Parts: sequence; C-alpha cells; structure tokens
Amino acid sequence: MNRQAQAAVLFLVGAALLHAGTTNLYLRYVKAGLQPLILAAGAVLIVAALATAWYEWRARTRTKPTQDLGPTQDLGPTQDPGPTQGDPHAHAHREPRISWLLVLPLLALILVAPPALGSYSAVRAGTALQQPYGYMKLPKSDPIPLNLVDYAGRAVYDHGRSFGGRSVRFAGFVALDKSGAPYLVRMALNCCAADAQPVKVALTGKIPPVLQPDAWLQVTGTYTARVTHDPVNNGPIPYLEVTQAKPIPVPSDPYDESWNN
Repeated sequence: MNRQAQAAVLFLVGAALLHAGTTNLYLRYVKAGLQPLILAAGAVLIVAALATAWYEWRARTRTKPTQDLGPTQDLGPTQDPGPTQGDPHAHAHREPRISWLLVLPLLALILVAPPALGSYSAVRAGTALQQPYGYMKLPKSDPIPLNLVDYAGRAVYDHGRSFGGRSVRFAGFVALDKSGAPYLVRMALNCCAADAQPVKVALTGKIPPVLQPDAWLQVTGTYTARVTHDPVNNGPIPYLEVTQAKPIPVPSDPYDESWNN
C-alpha cells in the first residue's frame, strides 16, 4: 500500500468517523458522552490524510529527471553500481496486496450498521445491577418517569420507599428466559458496546399475551416487593406489577448509561 493509498484510507476512515459522530450511528458502538472524541478523531485523521498526500506530492515534484551525459565511452567491463544513492525509489519493494484487507473494517463501518445488543446477549449474561451511591429526587408526577436501571436499583436496594406508593413508567426491550418468563431489559455500559451488560426487571400483572424478544415496550406499573434471582449469576431481579404496556419504536440511544453515574 503506497503513500497515496494510505492517505486515501486515512481520509475515508476520518470521514466515516465524522459521519458516525454527526448521526446516531456512533451510539451503536460507544456511549453518548464520547461523541466529541469521535469527532476529534475523525478530524485528526482527515488532516493527517491531507498532510500525507501533500508531502508525497512535494517529494515527487522535487525529484529531478536524470541529466543526459552524452555518449558514453567504452571503458571496458564494468560492475553493476547497484542502487543509485539518493534515489527515493531505489530500495522500494512491492507491498503485499493483503494489506488492502485493512479496508474491510472501514467498509463494514460505512455499509453495515450493527444492531444494538438485545435479548440474545441479555439471557446469556447475568444481571449487572449495582447498588447506587445515592438517589436523585424524584418528580412529583404520577406515574413517575424513570429509566429501567433506576427503578431496579430503587426496588432492590431502597425497597421502593422513594416511590411513595405512586406508579412508575419506563421502557426496555423484551427478553424471555428458558422457561418463557418475560423480562424488560436495558443494556448498561461503561464505555462502549463491548462492555455492555444487562439490567433486568421481571414483569407480572397485565402483560401483553404475545411478547416478541427484542420488541421495545413502555410499561406503567407499581412497585412490588417480589424479587427473583438471575439463573446466570444469582443477581437480584426486581418485579414490576404492570398496569399498562404499549410497544414503542427502538430509541435512538438503545443503551443505558446511568448505572455508573
């Protein structure tokens, strides 16, 4: 892969990062707070690509053609002088074509938007619910708008006291365990999708008769002291007594980032 090709690949990678950072595509890979770093990385790669192309162009324009020294005299047997000193291409070697495989991840980033982690990963990993350091003050509305991780933490470790008997409302995707028991799940992450782990809430009450894994639901319900344990890691999974459930579109940011804040 020569310098021109390297510059082209750098430019394309930088453009792909800028495209991902200015759309919701980057949310499939990293948390929302890393958007400025993605945009900065894309800009740096584009500048590096342009600089590489410019320096290569300057090096080529500075190369002088070989001067005509006139007819050569026969000086007898001569030895091969070998590569000419100062020739920038004297020691050039043909680059292996396999290096172009480096472009494949770029094409995957541009052409294929991977789906967010869903029920397949959730039922094969134990719940990652952690005891929070504290609880934010809840609004006085009824139902209380929450995220799923916040409800799970308050239900398990605060025993629902902060709800004050009011109903709650949150959203997540459906996952079914081996017995068919329904969970509502959000994948919580620290940095990127590679470290995403599920936080689960078991559903009881007025559950829709047909539940499809990975379908997103917004549920309204009330706290119940009932708790089960994850068969994968024995972690606590609180229940929600569902009073209303409705399907919703997949959110632009399918991951939950509140568990480590």
